[in-house]
Amino acid sequence: MSGVNDPIPFLDLSGEYHAVEAEWFAAIHETGQSGRYILGPNEQAFEEELAAHVGTKFSLGVANGTDALLLSLRALDIGPGDEVITTPYTFYATAEVISLVGATPVFADILEDCFTLDPASVKTKITDKTRAIMPVHIFGHPARMDELNAIAREHDLAVIEDAAQAYGADVGGKRVGSLGNAGGFSFYPTKVLGCYGDGGMITTDDEAMLERLKKLRNHGASAPFMHDTVGYNSRLDEIQAALLRIKLRKLDDDVAKRRAVAARYTELFAGSVVKAPTLPANGGHAFNLYTIRMPERDRVRGVMNDNGIPSSQCYPLGLHLQEVYEHLGYKVGDLPVCDQASTEALSLPVYPAMKMEHVERIADTIIKALG
Repeated sequence: MSGVNDPIPFLDLSGEYHAVEAEWFAAIHETGQSGRYILGPNEQAFEEELAAHVGTKFSLGVANGTDALLLSLRALDIGPGDEVITTPYTFYATAEVISLVGATPVFADILEDCFTLDPASVKTKITDKTRAIMPVHIFGHPARMDELNAIAREHDLAVIEDAAQAYGADVGGKRVGSLGNAGGFSFYPTKVLGCYGDGGMITTDDEAMLERLKKLRNHGASAPFMHDTVGYNSRLDEIQAALLRIKLRKLDDDVAKRRAVAARYTELFAGSVVKAPTLPANGGHAFNLYTIRMPERDRVRGVMNDNGIPSSQCYPLGLHLQEVYEHLGYKVGDLPVCDQASTEALSLPVYPAMKMEHVERIADTIIKALG
């Protein structure tokens, strides 16, 4: 029977590719004939369509998700002497961009049930140097934005959402990326909305910020060959924008399929010692990754490897304990929930076209390994 012994990929984009191939190739052909390869009509249309889908007034295409966060910080004039509170349980780029603008990342702990930034911990990290909070909607689970925004309002702080892993997630019916001063999205191929290369987007309701971002993404140019600030070469190319327009039209269906895969996993893990991902109390999970917690994680992962079951260990060491941030002085135990999560969490395959037979085989292998 199909799915019993065939290889299980961690992510299989081939089915998705074949579904969009003809339409995308037609868009490539049209782009080639037009001669507009950068900041062309597809890129401009995609900005409008994505803003409408997310629920913001504006969006701006950039080269990647890292730049989306970096330029957002720059547009808010955050730099040397400033502090930005964020999570240590995330991909390095989240903290890296804070360092790149000359500010200092300040790490707060995470919530045990969903891996997102703990508002109570954030409160303890605020100083007179704090300028912003950068929550991460990790694995597709939206952060506690109501509480974080309340803290930000109380202390006059900006909020930049790292929504790289969470396109399609929402809080109270409002999509992530529309819940702060700015939202940063990544279109890396493994993301919920991914292109076939690199790409990113910034969303905002702030028109003044949008104008600043337009300069920053294009070498600080205020007009052709005229520059009034130091900027970047960070633009979403026309061919990737054409693909993303095609994929955006089926995004809601793809997220629904991811949620169906996640629901089956959770059903199978019920009654075991595996802690399945929680669902937001007032919102929707996008399930960029399905991340469980379990005892003896490393031993169980070895059994999975022996049985051809792929997985990903996100994240093996909190950013606060990594060599690059030794100078900040964090030690084991300072952020105990993050430290514990790093020893227990394991991400399992989840994508729209995933076979339910594979889900069942993965869950069965894990449960048997746990005894």
